[in-house]
Amino acid sequence: MTKKSSRSHADLPFEIVATRQQPLGMPAERFLRDYWHKRPLLIRNAFLDFQTPVAPEDLAGLACEEGVLARLISHDRASDVWNVRTGPFLEEDFPGLPDHDWTLLVQDVDKWDADVRAVLEQFNFLPRWRIDDIMISFAATGGSVGAHVDHYDVFLLQGHGHRRWQIDASTAMGRKPPSLEFRDDVDIKLLRRFVPTHDWVLAPGDMLYLPPLVPHHGIAEDPCLTFSVGMRAPSASELIGDYLDTLIADADEAVRYHDEDLALPTDRYEIDATAMTRVVEALNALRMNDPDKLGNWFGRFMTTYRAAGDVMPSQAAPSQAQLEQALSAGAVLFRHPWSRLAWRRAKRGAVLFCTGLEFALSIKDAQRLAAAEQLDGGGYAQLSAGGRAVVLELLEQGHYQLNDGSEDDET
Repeated sequence: MTKKSSRSHADLPFEIVATRQQPLGMPAERFLRDYWHKRPLLIRNAFLDFQTPVAPEDLAGLACEEGVLARLISHDRASDVWNVRTGPFLEEDFPGLPDHDWTLLVQDVDKWDADVRAVLEQFNFLPRWRIDDIMISFAATGGSVGAHVDHYDVFLLQGHGHRRWQIDASTAMGRKPPSLEFRDDVDIKLLRRFVPTHDWVLAPGDMLYLPPLVPHHGIAEDPCLTFSVGMRAPSASELIGDYLDTLIADADEAVRYHDEDLALPTDRYEIDATAMTRVVEALNALRMNDPDKLGNWFGRFMTTYRAAGDVMPSQAAPSQAQLEQALSAGAVLFRHPWSRLAWRRAKRGAVLFCTGLEFALSIKDAQRLAAAEQLDGGGYAQLSAGGRAVVLELLEQGHYQLNDGSEDDET
């Protein structure tokens, strides 16, 4: 029997103060039960004494790199005109910007910076395969991206400076849900109407959690950096599209519409109910009724969903003997930051997924490889022969990079 909360949702606070022992301000189990996907929460001091690992100039420099997803959003308050530009940008684009009313947003910063990636360790109460990326925004004073909603859970961590967040928590308060109609005169999805129920100013280390579809509006009180930890939440159409592609690719041409029970038609031009029953039977025959096949499809899909970067081999892969010799001499395998791993239990053992690839392994091997962003000789020695073979294959495809200390290991 599930243990009920001692408090009704109406009594739950929207703001709480964290401690070193409880960075969510409560046990993680309580947060998941009472807030996750249900109710906004402002957590003061969630990251106590937080020091941003990137400066505004670092973010601007990253936004100039090829392959980086970046946007620059500015707002003219007098005319209420919004302007959106996409990167990569030029270094000379930034000195000419005004000191107010613009925001630079850079996606996937955790893939480019190991110190930013380390922030994700504070979110170990969530399945890692659900976490998408860390987007970082720098906003000049007054900078904003307007009132909007996200279709996924998000944690908004204040990294530097101060940002005012206004939210509409009407639904969580038991009131009439807010309107989600968008303006049709701007290039970004801004809400036509926004009436906040809560208004807070966040300082460094404060974090605002928002479930999907909670209207919110952030405005920089001074030049500030905000870390946005977003979740992977594919839409039904994205799931169905990929699922159908897999069904089509694996479909047996021998499975067809059939009507061996055909009777004389009342009207030979009518598609009757019996015909439609046969259509449903034909479609049902194509479904993945095997839980392992369905699970493997989902594992491949989720480890490639919304992938913004490609993984390519950066060096000639060594033989297994050469790899083992290097590891025994102190070399380390570093996982490529764009590689996504997850695993699932199967009828026999487990299946490891890596950016759309799948490997049958023992449960212990799958657990170790999914969790290992680095693999040294000791970790490699704990793997079975099958696990070691998978490591070699992932190394050949660029998902691991071998570093013996002679060059910088940062990707």
